[in-house]
Amino acid sequence: MKRALGVVAALALLGGVAFALIPDDKPGAAKTVTVTGLIGSEKRAFFEDQDVKAELAKQGLDVRADSTGSWRMSDQAEKTPGLDFAFPASAAPAREIQRIWKLQDSPLVPFYSPLVIVAHEPVAQVLRKNKLADVDPATGVWTFRMDDYVNALKANRRWEDLDGAREHPELSGQLFVTTTDPESSSSGAMYLALLSYVANNHQVVSDDAGVAAVRDVLYTANSLQGIQKSSSDEPFRDFGAGIGSPLIFSYESQAAALPLRGKPTGDMVVLYPDTTVYSDHTVVAHTDNGRRLAEVLQNDETLRTLEARYGLRPQAKPEAFASLMRDRKPVFAPDLTAARIKQATLPSLDNLTKLTAAAKGTK
Repeated sequence: MKRALGVVAALALLGGVAFALIPDDKPGAAKTVTVTGLIGSEKRAFFEDQDVKAELAKQGLDVRADSTGSWRMSDQAEKTPGLDFAFPASAAPAREIQRIWKLQDSPLVPFYSPLVIVAHEPVAQVLRKNKLADVDPATGVWTFRMDDYVNALKANRRWEDLDGAREHPELSGQLFVTTTDPESSSSGAMYLALLSYVANNHQVVSDDAGVAAVRDVLYTANSLQGIQKSSSDEPFRDFGAGIGSPLIFSYESQAAALPLRGKPTGDMVVLYPDTTVYSDHTVVAHTDNGRRLAEVLQNDETLRTLEARYGLRPQAKPEAFASLMRDRKPVFAPDLTAARIKQATLPSLDNLTKLTAAAKGTK
């Protein structure tokens, strides 16, 4: 089945940014193998890190990758020969790549990141005042009330309608969360999956009747945004520069990486949707070398520490993230279960394709 979410192959190929992880060529160094693949653009900084390069080189791996949006990745995987692996940001594009490559084994998920909403502190306070957000007084962890947000979308609620919003001139127009383009970016597609789950009475959309039931709210949430970016890096950078929208849907890892790298966070607040989705960064191994890379990313203790340093939660050691984020600002949830954050069930790829079409108004 041709994936409806795909974009023109040439655009996908142009969208990648190539780079190489070259091991030090020292006497006695372990013999390396070259591993070629595709990675989601949100992982580019991790793979470009000098310490990550050095540890992969110690493991005998010379990784060469193009970075691109996760939803563009299956097109490239289908048209690019000689790939050892693909590493999208979620399971749905990973399953599509598995289908294209005719693979049956279960791919590895070395690390994951929940999807969050970032806002400036005054905006978060307006949301709290209007019962769209809460903050735990004991932990300082913020949550975003998804059911109330869905109701606000259905009612075409405006920022000006919210108590306290008029004190902030930047808060105007209809209330919505800014995302990436769901046709090219995993985070945008997962936002639609989350929104559809909440709007469908906290049940996964599993058929055409479910798609029809949530069509209007998805179209509203998507059409309010106008032109959408293809990569999660772009709206997050705009937010940091003070030119972004009031509410940005992003990976927790993007926000966490800032204090971990000693970069300023200003008055940024991280709000966890009280029902959210997890970005399961999934390695689809096409060859033995690809499987070797996946295993190293999951099992190497040094790499786990480096993953946490980029705000990612290592699957085999999630406490590494909590340990690094302790006492840092903004506040991050060390334990998602303890913070009572629920996880939405993701729809099948076919239904996610239909949800995207509904949000775009093309079906």
